[in-house]
Amino acid sequence: MITLRVNDRAVSLNVPLHKRLADVLRDDLSLPGTKIGCNAGDCGACTVQLDGAQCCACLVPIGQAANSQVLTVEGLADTVLGRRLQNAFRTFGATQCGICSPGMLMAAYDVLTKHARPTRQQICDGLAGVLCRCTGYQKIIEAVEICAEGTTDAVLSEHGHVGDRLPKVDGLAKVDGSEVFGADGIPKNARWIRVIRSPFHHATFQLGDLRLFAQRAGLLRAFTAADVPRNGFGIYPTIKDQPVFATNKVRFKGEAVCALVGERARIEAINLDEVPITWTEHPPVFGIAESEAALAIVHADKPNNVLIDGHVRRSSARRDASVARSAVRVSTTFVEHAYIEPEAGWAERVGDRLHVHVTTQTPYMDRDEIASVMQLDPTAVRLVPTACGGGFGGKLDMSVQPILAVAAWHLSDRPVALVYHRNESMASTTKRHPADISLSMEASAEGKLTRCFTHAKFDTGAYASWGPTVATRVPIHATGPYAVQDVSARGTAYFTHCHPSGAFRGFGVPQAAIAHEAAMDALADQLRIDRLEFRHRNAIRVGDATATGQVLRDSAGLAECVDALRPRWAEWHTSVEAFNQRSATHKRGVGIGCMWYGIGNTSLSNPSSIRITFDHRGFTLHSGAIDIGQGSNTILTQIAADALQVPSAQIALVTGDTDQTLDAGKTSASRQTYVSGQATQRAGLALREAVLRRAAVPADADARIRVISQGAFASLLISSDGGSVELRLPIGETLEAIGTFDPPTTPQDADGQGEPYACYAFAAQIAQVEVDLELGTTRVLKVAAAHDVGRAINPTQVEGQIHGGILQGLGLALMERYIPGKTENLHDYLIPPIGDTPEMEVFLIEAPTALGPHGAKGVGEPGLVPTAP
Repeated sequence: MITLRVNDRAVSLNVPLHKRLADVLRDDLSLPGTKIGCNAGDCGACTVQLDGAQCCACLVPIGQAANSQVLTVEGLADTVLGRRLQNAFRTFGATQCGICSPGMLMAAYDVLTKHARPTRQQICDGLAGVLCRCTGYQKIIEAVEICAEGTTDAVLSEHGHVGDRLPKVDGLAKVDGSEVFGADGIPKNARWIRVIRSPFHHATFQLGDLRLFAQRAGLLRAFTAADVPRNGFGIYPTIKDQPVFATNKVRFKGEAVCALVGERARIEAINLDEVPITWTEHPPVFGIAESEAALAIVHADKPNNVLIDGHVRRSSARRDASVARSAVRVSTTFVEHAYIEPEAGWAERVGDRLHVHVTTQTPYMDRDEIASVMQLDPTAVRLVPTACGGGFGGKLDMSVQPILAVAAWHLSDRPVALVYHRNESMASTTKRHPADISLSMEASAEGKLTRCFTHAKFDTGAYASWGPTVATRVPIHATGPYAVQDVSARGTAYFTHCHPSGAFRGFGVPQAAIAHEAAMDALADQLRIDRLEFRHRNAIRVGDATATGQVLRDSAGLAECVDALRPRWAEWHTSVEAFNQRSATHKRGVGIGCMWYGIGNTSLSNPSSIRITFDHRGFTLHSGAIDIGQGSNTILTQIAADALQVPSAQIALVTGDTDQTLDAGKTSASRQTYVSGQATQRAGLALREAVLRRAAVPADADARIRVISQGAFASLLISSDGGSVELRLPIGETLEAIGTFDPPTTPQDADGQGEPYACYAFAAQIAQVEVDLELGTTRVLKVAAAHDVGRAINPTQVEGQIHGGILQGLGLALMERYIPGKTENLHDYLIPPIGDTPEMEVFLIEAPTALGPHGAKGVGEPGLVPTAP
């Protein structure tokens, strides 16, 4: 019997002495605010206070915590300092997805109990044990500084309309520990699943008697490919090449072979060496060069190992003479998403339907893919997204979903649960595509680009995943955000015996940007033109045609972005030159990178539908758009409030659940603000018109609407210059409106000509970097980022996305390299910690696009793209 005090409450527990404190808090004391991201002390998401000092609860056996005082995030609100910290994090944008926020808050609490007015260095030192993949840390540091100053109450608009710095509408749950992520809401009576995976990159195998093994091990059931109605899934309607369970061959290390189901303790005690599987290993093909040489064939129907070839070719009638030429070759490696929440969820069979609760970026795509695997009608599957603890594209592909569905369908008496551990998550899920890019650019004597030729080769891994999107998106973006006369661009995706390469914040455009920006630097140097000026001179502008022949009609803000950075460019060069003259062992430099990014699907229909209702409960926004930390719940609420002319606090939110929302499309390609935002605006305007019509108020009246009562009936007060009108709506009656938007695009022809995107985002970033000549280490000191976002619906959220993108881009450039089979944890695979945060300054350039809500574009991926180059 263990006795201790948790959140100032005495508790006694009869649990094994070696059980982790994190598990005791979550499982035995129902305090899931303590998150588990790695169970190895690497991520810090489980940070709590133990006898007044922060520690990783996953590393403390409960026996060691006997008679101790434990404070978790759930207990913070009982302290004055804790409440101030929670308020500061929520108000000033220090939380995005929220999975690391409890641990970060506990570490910050520790800092502020030790230092009443901490320095930035003391804050970074105190928070160094907690990793965040979303925020870029800057707003976290600022929130702690503001809390120390005692000024945590921001001046905020009462209405929270477009342009206001409204705190996240779902922010309270992220800071008080009540947010329910994939592993948090699992029913107590759920059976647990353990997936058996391939230890080899390429092998054939035979399964023994799994039924007998399950009986001997005290398990309920073992599932194999034979239990899956349609054993293949994938992103594209015509490509379902990845099996739920491999049949007799595995194509990457970590591929699922079978799944065992039983009580949790039994499942966790299984010795994998005892599972009856006989393996025969075969030589794998690794990397693009081996795949191209066809040293081994990954799929029998692809004898050349090529998944897809994408092309863009365009020639201009005007041919300026080229006097400067540059040729670059860029090679990049696998990069891990490293979201702090591993894949997790649970499912149950309810009659003839499946209810699946999972962390995801794409509920409707998951629903339809589960239905395909199970050979059910899509309406027989209910997909209920949990809070998503980071995604960055990695949670667009299915992971736990089909396995949960198979087990839940066959074991209908109780729910089933599946939670990946960190190593399993990293070994089995998609990565950023490794690339081998050859690019050459030419320019005239006047410093204008004339030609661009490129071939980008990508390692798409064992299965297609998002390979076709990457191979076709990159040729479109290969020139960078510049006007070029002649273009020939090709993208080829090759199969290899590695985990599938999928979507990761940019769909290959970040890799391409490294190549075209290196070429731009080389050309500028040859022509003796300032590198910033050279980019400004060649910036694509409204009226120019892209490489696909698309004429930009209304918004192309790159030149304005470059102009915004001119003062910092000059200042930093001056300071760097002075520093280098007086320093022998350290040298500094200033670099620049630019980017453009097509918002939404490439040359494909990309619709979103949003429903807004008014009934006795008031206004409700029913949104199928998943917020993975980027703030779409808040952004769409602000757009709806603006359209309705209602205070945002009076709009309730229902998100994700496919039984309660319409399909808003996947959260990817920076599309939710642009596409779902426009759908929300249309729905809001239509519902406002219906409300005014019902109240006999002219549709064009400048009227403000406020809910003044809810319950037995809803009552609205509609105020305008002509006076006030009250509208009552009884129980059982609902006013509703649906808004739908699908950006206009056209298919590309054989030469890649067409209009693949309805709008593009643009950006320029500059970085000041210091190199230690003796140690060979590199440190980024400052980054200034200017982004054309069309319109900043919520500047705090936009800045946060750019901060997070910059730090993720810094990791891509300087420290991140995933090695299959080796870097499957967060101490071998390094992502930037808080100590690597440079000073970041953001300039928001608003070049509105006619189709966006209030002119807004997207910014989720653009924040990352220019940083590495």
